[in-house]
Amino acid sequence: MAMIEELERTGNWLFRGRSYFPLLLYVLAAAVIGFDLDSYFQTFTLIPALICIGISIFGQVIRALTIGYTPQGTSGRNTKAGQVAEKLNTRGMYSIVRHPLYLGNYFMWLGIMIYVGNAWFVILCSLMYWLYYERIMFAEEAFLRGKFGQAFMDWSFNVPSFWPRTLAWKLPDVVFSLRNVLKREYNGFFAIFVSFAAISAAKHAVRGADTWAEILVPFWQYTLLVTFSVFCILRSLKRYSRVLHVEGR
Repeated sequence: MAMIEELERTGNWLFRGRSYFPLLLYVLAAAVIGFDLDSYFQTFTLIPALICIGISIFGQVIRALTIGYTPQGTSGRNTKAGQVAEKLNTRGMYSIVRHPLYLGNYFMWLGIMIYVGNAWFVILCSLMYWLYYERIMFAEEAFLRGKFGQAFMDWSFNVPSFWPRTLAWKLPDVVFSLRNVLKREYNGFFAIFVSFAAISAAKHAVRGADTWAEILVPFWQYTLLVTFSVFCILRSLKRYSRVLHVEGR
């Protein structure tokens, strides 16, 4: 099998299993904390926690700007079955980078990785993230190039794949849909805060905390309560009503 075909096949396989990638990061984070390699944030301090949360929320904002302007049937709306695209999406976030969802994912994870408290962990996980998603991006672009030909080539020549060169935003063809964002992003939003709380709890547990309030400090208790409530409300609205439904999204 030619290398280009092997990379495309591997990318499609990794795309289908991308939901399992975070499990590897959790295992590595647990090892760093368990072996006392987390030099920073060993106990809860509000300012570092808020900074790391802010980095992750920045990634969530990138995803929201992408999803809120993405109509149905365009590139960027891949499914479990594979690539789906009736039209090449080149506006909004796609006028800045070709893979804005993966850029958003990276910042969401970056805040969590930093909060683990080991610089080498951040570097290692960033390299792993790039190697993993580079193959997925390769497979997606092979599909788009085959379907859209010169239109894809012109777009890819002017727009970088991952890191923005400019902020030359092209106004999307559709209006921003907050309901579409809420419908698709409530899982990831809640997962951010669960991850932060779990890391903080693990750090306190391995250092001898023996009461619930010492392991999971009140800040994370309240944060989880609020975000879990939001999660339950949005999940219920999505499953049992059409409040979050947007025609053509």
